[in-house]
Amino acid sequence: MGIMGMDLGALALRYTGMSLSVSDYDSIVAMNIFVALLCGCIVFGHLLEGNRWVNESTTALVMGLITGGVILLVTNGVNSRILVFSEDIFFIYLLPPIIFNAGFQVKKKQFFRNFATITLFGAVGTLISFVIITLGSMGLFSKLDVDPLQLGDYLAIGAIFSATDSVCTLQVLNQDETPLLYSLVFGEGVVNDATSVVLFNAIQNIDLDHFDAFVLLQLIGKFLYLLFTSTVLGVAVGLLSAYTIKKLYFARHSTDREVAIMMLMAYLSYMLSMLLDLSGILTVFFCGIVMSHYTWHNVTESSRVTTKHTFATLSFIAELFLFLYVGMDALDIEKWRLASSSPKKPIALSAIILGLVMVGRAAFVFPLSFISNLSKKEARLKISLRQQVIIWWAGLMRGAVSIALAYNKFTTSGHTAVRVNAIMITSTVIVVLFSTMVFGLLTKPLINLLIPPRPINAADGSSQSFLDPLLSSLLGSDLDIGQYPPQTNLQLLLTIQTRSVHRVWRKFDDRFMRPMFGGRGFVPFVPGSPVERSTHGPGLGSLGTVTEADDHS
Repeated sequence: MGIMGMDLGALALRYTGMSLSVSDYDSIVAMNIFVALLCGCIVFGHLLEGNRWVNESTTALVMGLITGGVILLVTNGVNSRILVFSEDIFFIYLLPPIIFNAGFQVKKKQFFRNFATITLFGAVGTLISFVIITLGSMGLFSKLDVDPLQLGDYLAIGAIFSATDSVCTLQVLNQDETPLLYSLVFGEGVVNDATSVVLFNAIQNIDLDHFDAFVLLQLIGKFLYLLFTSTVLGVAVGLLSAYTIKKLYFARHSTDREVAIMMLMAYLSYMLSMLLDLSGILTVFFCGIVMSHYTWHNVTESSRVTTKHTFATLSFIAELFLFLYVGMDALDIEKWRLASSSPKKPIALSAIILGLVMVGRAAFVFPLSFISNLSKKEARLKISLRQQVIIWWAGLMRGAVSIALAYNKFTTSGHTAVRVNAIMITSTVIVVLFSTMVFGLLTKPLINLLIPPRPINAADGSSQSFLDPLLSSLLGSDLDIGQYPPQTNLQLLLTIQTRSVHRVWRKFDDRFMRPMFGGRGFVPFVPGSPVERSTHGPGLGSLGTVTEADDHS
């Protein structure tokens, strides 16, 4: 570790509050610089947000590169970082708030209305991309004279680069103008991350030394086991939090306790999943969805506002932290020297990976969009070719999850002494930098080209975005099939099944779940209760009104 490097755990242990040694002082200086850089990322990101070309992630990468260059000069080429990466810190402290907030803030009505398509893209599509990237890397890496990789390494590479990062696209898309497209891009991104991590964990837990049909079945079985048990655990902890707050009514004495119990139980779901060797990312995501559907409506209005902004803020800072570090680590001379005498090999490897990513995306986005459109009767609900291109493009960027999985697989505490591992880390950094900065900058002009921005009449926009979906949701499967053009048997089957599942869930939720676990409109009225204002008074804040109206599923 260079003189500017620091370990957060060591810093906490060494600090006594009385005096600081030389190493302690260097650590404090390094931490101050890093926090100041985080503040700078937020400020510059805010100033550049007007044109929506550059987001905070890109800003953090650029500032990380600049800072890494300065540190290289100061340390005479010894080091480019002020922090030492630890995958434990990322997976235990940084990743949970990112994933939980994605589930907590998800627009459930749009998410579950398009759940079948989102699952197709996020789960089935990720598996297709995983297969293509794995097979492509096995066939092409050998042509670059890369040191031999094991089968587990190739499978891990497939999982690592199947994880997408659609933040840049989501910042450009307008949720009100393109609700279907926004929902699909957002939903696929979250389900994709969960699927990639579950797949990665399944690969790590399987003995691949003697790969055969039985091992393949083991891998599939492990994947399905992690998928099911992790989801059940997340839902269970979310329901437990809702029931606890509904019955004990913490706000009788302190709203702080409401906020604390929500935050701690959300984190508990993740740590329980890790303890049981399950997928924490999937557990905490579904815990976030359940808590936003039930628990969030059982607390006071002030606690609703507090929790919503607290979770969003923690997620925001965690993502900035990671991208800033990646920018600095891109200039790590130690890894570049170990990887190759020249940067040509990592760059060539990165180009192959990017090509496989693009092919893998195209291999499932367009075919699965065709399958999804078979279940849609109205043209406005179908995924157009231009929207398919945007969905394909949105999944080309790589970010936090890919970086974390790569460090977990190919490094030990941020360091590696194996040449092939150094090559994979530098290649991953190049892919993340290139895709985030280049593809990210091209996202806005591409979307404006495919979906030209147009002024929207307020009345018309309101009528189309709220009344039409509301009517179709209320009518459900009772709509007269004869009103629409003739459908094939497959289209009719898919449409009826989708509506039937949604209608059955709504009835089950209203009759059994909400009376027991709370939620909007079903918590018994008690004078001064958390829902008194939302159910009996007109003074509900704008945040609660919008969220409840939009998120009701």
